Amino acid sequence: MTIAELLAEARRALAAAPFAPVSREAGLLLGRVLGFSEAQLLARSDTPVPPAEEGRFRRLLERRLRGEPVSYLTKEREFYGRTFHVDQRALIPRPETEHLIEAALARELPPRPWIFDLGTGSGAIALTLALELPGSRVIASDLSLDALAVAAINRRRYGLEDRVVLLACDLADAVALPQIDMLVSNPPYIDPADRSSLSPEIRDFEPDIALYASGRGLAIVERVLTTASNLRSGVPLLIEVGAGQSKQLQRRLPNASLAIEETKRDYAGIERIVVLKRR
Repeated sequence: MTIAELLAEARRALAAAPFAPVSREAGLLLGRVLGFSEAQLLARSDTPVPPAEEGRFRRLLERRLRGEPVSYLTKEREFYGRTFHVDQRALIPRPETEHLIEAALARELPPRPWIFDLGTGSGAIALTLALELPGSRVIASDLSLDALAVAAINRRRYGLEDRVVLLACDLADAVALPQIDMLVSNPPYIDPADRSSLSPEIRDFEPDIALYASGRGLAIVERVLTTASNLRSGVPLLIEVGAGQSKQLQRRLPNASLAIEETKRDYAGIERIVVLKRR
């Protein structure tokens, strides 16, 4: 079959899938197999696909039709204009998390700031900030050694071994926070009771440790807030939260040492990023 014929067949199969994947995914998967960009696939639409590559593509398509996220199949995800390696060991970076980057870049920081990313996962936040702030030094921590292995792949991809430290610890246990100039975090914030309402793409494939938190989704958020109370006066904390949680967060501040400065809404209008400051 030609590239065009395979893509047409795959797009029909994707259109019939109950979780409504986008037809563009057919090109992403075939491009992964053939080593082509979407533009190159279009330019070579009449080119026959060798049987071995056709078989690989069909196996990937079948996995996608069973709900496996396309980013795990292609091993890539774009975040803030850059491509990051992703696999089942870490959460897939989301477009709404780019608002955290925007809010962080709007903060006033010293020329060579120390930034701490709590729960770094794939490292997308930590590495993006390191790249956007060339004078910065970043500590990226995670409890999951699997996630840190993914972050290490991305750190090597962008040559940031000298400025980004990967740290295996529970929140900020191993770091003296007084030296930190900004704290950022995208912690687990989904209530386990909501598991059944999630898309199978999330529920069945992404790591539970990166998704769920007890206390109606706020247990880890509360621990991050408690950790942040050890920051120096004036240091900002930027944290991503779930729908409706920004209001609850105001009531759960551990003490008067933290104050909410502003919230940022995501593309769906949800208050997604909460910016706090150590008094």
